[in-house]
Amino acid sequence: MQPITLPVDELKAAITGLGKVIGPRPSLAILGNIKVERTADGWIALTSTDLDRFVTLRLEHPAAGPPATILLPYDQLAQVVKNCGRGEAIEVEASPEASIIRFPLGNETGESKVPFVVPDEFPQTPRLKAEAIPLPSDLRRSLLEAMDCASIDSTRYVLNGAFIDTGNPKANYIVGTDGKHLYSANSFALPLKRSVILPSHKFLGWKEFNHDGEWQFKADDKHVQVSTRRWRFISKQIEGTYPNWRQTVPNPADAKTIITLDPAKLDTLIKLIQRMPCHDERLFCIGLEWKDGQFLLLGKDTANEPWLRVPVPDVKAAGPEMTIFVNRKLLTKALQYGLNTISLIDSRSPLRFHSQGKQMIVMPLRLECAPAPPPNQTPAPVRVPTAPSPAAAQPPVTQPPANKLMITTPNSEGPTGNDSKSTLEEAIDLTLQIRDKFTDGFNLIRDLSLKLKCIHREHKTNSREFNSVRSTLRTLQGLKL
Repeated sequence: MQPITLPVDELKAAITGLGKVIGPRPSLAILGNIKVERTADGWIALTSTDLDRFVTLRLEHPAAGPPATILLPYDQLAQVVKNCGRGEAIEVEASPEASIIRFPLGNETGESKVPFVVPDEFPQTPRLKAEAIPLPSDLRRSLLEAMDCASIDSTRYVLNGAFIDTGNPKANYIVGTDGKHLYSANSFALPLKRSVILPSHKFLGWKEFNHDGEWQFKADDKHVQVSTRRWRFISKQIEGTYPNWRQTVPNPADAKTIITLDPAKLDTLIKLIQRMPCHDERLFCIGLEWKDGQFLLLGKDTANEPWLRVPVPDVKAAGPEMTIFVNRKLLTKALQYGLNTISLIDSRSPLRFHSQGKQMIVMPLRLECAPAPPPNQTPAPVRVPTAPSPAAAQPPVTQPPANKLMITTPNSEGPTGNDSKSTLEEAIDLTLQIRDKFTDGFNLIRDLSLKLKCIHREHKTNSREFNSVRSTLRTLQGLKL
């Protein structure tokens, strides 16, 4: 076959994007390859996949030559591209014996041979026949924000993406939730026949993909496609019925206290929140207080200390005085989205952050952030009756956690008339609480892993600098004056 020429300038970004759907240990050996194609028109495309998702890049300029397809191992191609400089180019070709990667090596040309793989073994990229729908920048931003609020719990797979709700054809909604907070944005009207759940994926938030022009969206019965000028992302849709998210949104008319922050000073407020002391490393509790005509942030270093109150300037508020506690990470996220208005009903009802058609619903924190009792106060003795009365023998009614949004599917049954639960229902509630605890534990392990990776990178950087200094000292020692 006639070799296919690949410019290194484009390959460096391509390798990063294509690698986002290739896992460290692909389930099938064929999935560790990149498919390189040259079409009859001379366009060159590179594709990677994990069977559920396909990422394709079309290079900027066509090249002469007949149609050809070759499969190359991702790791080996990435290593060759890493060692080449910008402005250079590599050539790839295949024969029945081996596939060859040729690359500049000084004034010579180096070769890297890999076992030949039949191109037909590579999974076929789905072709969507639906019409492409342009997505304006506001809608694209809402999709990314909804994905950022979506669940990562595999047991709640239907929540692992952004829900495009077309229930109202004239006012579509973009929704994302993980059960602890919910994001929605409206004022969109897309020509979709039915609602779609777009799976979250790190490729969609990748900077290079988002800077490659306007998004074009397609959807059929099984797949969704998001494409730009040169990139294309195809994924299987998330199947299932999305929960009834509207029931978790409080009625705006019920809000009693409304706090409006200065949009131009949200970044300053975010930095202030990040500097506030935090006594709870699990729920990251912070207090919001409207009192005596001032809006205050509440924080403390330890649970036994009094609350530190820091006033926030340039705030407009109306309504009764109120103090409410919330997860500071969710508070920061709402401010980063530009949601500068906070509507409060009471200290136990959900907070509503909103601005210009976008909103985030967050459950407050209660028990974990309640002020601790004085040290000299002893709890009242608990009396245990010897023979419980029939009323006492009834199973206790379990309350939902303070930081969980109750999201149910449309066909779920409501509570019974007497509000009591059977033993089986209590057991189911306990399993759900245990699951939530495990999820919190997994999230902490993930955070620890990210911190360890940062420490490892810093260690490698320090090691390289130390080796550079050592090499310089050895060179200086060898100098003769």
